[in-house]
Amino acid sequence: MRKFLLNTTVLGALFGGVSVVRATVKGPRDWRTWLMWAGWGISLAVAIGTVVKEAQEAELEDEGYTF
Repeated sequence: MRKFLLNTTVLGALFGGVSVVRATVKGPRDWRTWLMWAGWGISLAVAIGTVVKEAQEAELEDEGYTF
């Protein structure tokens, strides 16, 4: 869990979510709002995927495999 919370990519995506929430509260709710949420969800998924991939690569390197 700590590897997710301390990763700057995940933190950036989470803080981006704060911007999306503020824009949703203040702005009109139309198709652009849905695109903002979709974009934020995609960026969060990519950030989490990156952390998982880095953890897998680190685990393989510990076992002696190299890339």
